[in-house]
Amino acid sequence: RAPKLPAAMAQQAEAKGLKYFKYEVFGKVQRVFMRKCTKEAADKLGVTGWVMNTENKTVKGEACGTEEEVESFRKWLETEGAPKAKIDKAIFSDEKCVQSNPFKKFEIRKVKLPNGSYWA
Repeated sequence: RAPKLPAAMAQQAEAKGLKYFKYEVFGKVQRVFMRKCTKEAADKLGVTGWVMNTENKTVKGEACGTEEEVESFRKWLETEGAPKAKIDKAIFSDEKCVQSNPFKKFEIRKVKLPNGSYWA
């Protein structure tokens, strides 16, 4: 469950009009520093959330920020990505306005396998 922001921060977030969405990026997006570059782009744009590799050779995650921040991040995911990435498409889902940001920062997540080990 996402932590709640203090009331003053929640009001500020509402005034900014926060947007939330899930994403998945397809193409040559693994073994090209896509997660690292996605975090750098999110931090630069002021977007919070997370990114991770999938077993299907895609990169997926969730993001939250102001409308302007989110639109810039979506464009980056669709058209730029990591310098060595080749993006075929990006799918966005569960897009909605939120009153509070469910994330404190943007992070890179790893997949925990059933045996307890982690897969990058």
